[in-house]
Amino acid sequence: MGDIEAPDTNEPGQSFLQAILPRAKEFASSRKGQLLIAEVALSLITFICFVASTAAAFVTAPLIEFLAALFILSAYSTKFNERFKGFYFPLMDFLRCVSASIIFFIISIISVSKYTDGASKAAGVFGFIATIVFALDFYIIFNDLANFLKQPGESSDDPPRTSDYNSDSDSD
Repeated sequence: MGDIEAPDTNEPGQSFLQAILPRAKEFASSRKGQLLIAEVALSLITFICFVASTAAAFVTAPLIEFLAALFILSAYSTKFNERFKGFYFPLMDFLRCVSASIIFFIISIISVSKYTDGASKAAGVFGFIATIVFALDFYIIFNDLANFLKQPGESSDDPPRTSDYNSDSDSD
C-alpha cells in the first residue's frame, strides 16, 4: 500500500499531438509551409464563394485543390513524405501547383467576366490571388528541382561520347 506508482498522464492522443506539433510548428514557419497554408486557405475561401454564387459549376476545382493542398501540407508537416522513397514529392507538388494555377486562372477569368453576382466576383478575385500564390509556389519548386538536377552525378566523370565514336559505317 505504500508504493503506488502515479498513473501515466500521457494519453495516446496527447503523445501523438506532442509528437506532431513541434514538426508542424517548425514547418508552418518555413516558406514552403506558409505557401501551403495560404494555398489551403485561398482554395477554401474560393470554394465557399463559388458555393454561394451562381457559378456553381466551378465548385469542383477549388475543392479538389483544397484537398490536394491539405494532403501535401499534412504530408510535409508530419514528415510523411520521407517514408515513401518511390514518390518524388516535390515533383508531385510541382505538377499540382502548375495545374492549380492554370485552373484557377481560367475559372477566375470566366467567373469575373461572365457572372454578375457578388459571390462570383469575390470567387474570381480570390481565384486570382490563389493563382499568384500557386504560381509563386511552382516557381520556387521549379528552381529547387532545377538545382537538384544540375547536381553532378557519380557517372559525370566519363567524357561524353559523340556519334562518330561508335559509328558502324564502312567509310573508313
